[in-house]
Amino acid sequence: MPAVPAPTDRSADQSHGSPDQSHGSPSPQYGIPDLLTATAARCPEHPVLRLDEEVLGYAELDARSTRAAHWLTALGVVPGDRVAVLLPNVPEFAVLYYGILRAGAVVVPMNPLLKAREIEHCLADAEAALLLAWHAGAEQAVEGARRTRTRLVPVEPADLAAALARQPAGPPENGGRGGEDTAVILYTSGTTGAPKGAELTHRNIVCNIRAGVQVLGLVEGDVIFGGLPLFHSFGQVLGLNCAVSVGACLTLVPRFDPLGALSVIQRDRVSVFLGVPTMYTLMLAHPQRAGHDVSSLRVCLGGGASMPPEVLRGFETDFDCVVLEGYGLSESSPLACANRGDRERIAGTVGIPIEGVRMRIVDESGKEVPDGTVGEVVIRGHNVMKGYWRRPDTTARTVRDGWLHTGDLGTRDERGDFRIVDRRKDVIIRGGFNVYPREVEDVLYEHPAVAEATVVGVPHPTHGQEVAAAVVLREGTSATPEEIRGFVRERVAPHKYPRLVWTVDALPKGPTGKILKREVVVPEEEAGRLGN
Repeated sequence: MPAVPAPTDRSADQSHGSPDQSHGSPSPQYGIPDLLTATAARCPEHPVLRLDEEVLGYAELDARSTRAAHWLTALGVVPGDRVAVLLPNVPEFAVLYYGILRAGAVVVPMNPLLKAREIEHCLADAEAALLLAWHAGAEQAVEGARRTRTRLVPVEPADLAAALARQPAGPPENGGRGGEDTAVILYTSGTTGAPKGAELTHRNIVCNIRAGVQVLGLVEGDVIFGGLPLFHSFGQVLGLNCAVSVGACLTLVPRFDPLGALSVIQRDRVSVFLGVPTMYTLMLAHPQRAGHDVSSLRVCLGGGASMPPEVLRGFETDFDCVVLEGYGLSESSPLACANRGDRERIAGTVGIPIEGVRMRIVDESGKEVPDGTVGEVVIRGHNVMKGYWRRPDTTARTVRDGWLHTGDLGTRDERGDFRIVDRRKDVIIRGGFNVYPREVEDVLYEHPAVAEATVVGVPHPTHGQEVAAAVVLREGTSATPEEIRGFVRERVAPHKYPRLVWTVDALPKGPTGKILKREVVVPEEEAGRLGN
């Protein structure tokens, strides 16, 4: 199995270093667009973005984004303005992303699948000066902008290219922003209320880029799979920005499907794959997998949710590459912790904190707990967000004494490796006993007929909550709910196995492919068994 190039300049004990050290990270005044300028000067003709047959080089992206800054200024954008971007994974996203930053403004990336009321909320909350929306299917954007009286500019490739061609080529005046200035506002998924905007500074992101490059061992000429949405922190920071920082190429995939992903890996000789567990699961199980040449893959990074150990091991074996698991969230820019290719990896763990970042496991009072004990994951370092946009009270509750309280439950072992057990809100309390869905899901994935699974808690008149599992079967296999229930029952404690099991054609997923537990619906026939 190929090894990941060893990261360099990493402290020996990151989990216990000073929380405020940057360990040689770029100057606080160093901005995100400077990465593009430096790489374009070093390798101007190298490809930076590819979308099928369309290829954009570094010099061209640098020039277009500079002209985009002038274009935005002509539209009335001033430094500090928030500019919303509602685009799929297309080259124009990168042109406008760096253009907005070069104009000194703040990027507010949004999911192009949002409905009008969701767009309205983000635009109003950010007080966006402008909305740049993809021209195709823009009805929801038009309505959301109308409700907030936000100026909307449709983005159509030919029209944008013509508009940029009329702009000056030189760098814009007074567009530069300092490292502590806000660069991006990322709206969280809002599972516990209305979406909140996490403010990330230029320094937050530049330091996270540096850490991502080290973890992945990225080098000039790498080809990175760009199937994660660019409006999301994972795809934006660890995909687009990490590629730009080293001279790699990001091959864009506007909509993920496993067969298409295998074809792109083969066609473009992808060497680095970034994805959520669902992507790995679907590619690994695809019946046409063997017909594709995936030998170019060197290293993969999984995030967004915990990857079942069976999937991780199967992918490494079948694709002959290294799969690293990482952990983070929008509020941590996003990477906080990751496995390393140059140290022993234990399936199910997310490794050690990135350089310059500390992590702890604490109890409800904030006191650090002994190794092996479940508690809340807290993070401190250069990756912790500036705060939630104009929500000082929420920020104060989330970031306490410099520590970001994630709401995730985890453990740390004697080696310093962290394991994410579950979201605090997802823990099932059955008859007074805690049941962590992740543990039960890992067992479900061991069943040969199970392709995907999710475990949720449902109200129960006696036990408080009951354990329930929705399962997708592998193509060409069969298994009854009773068989699956019995399989798990033999492998976990009596209070943990799911009394309710049902099969579905597909599980509800978010834009990154992450399974949405909150949208899992218990069938009536299963719900009727709860009182029995």
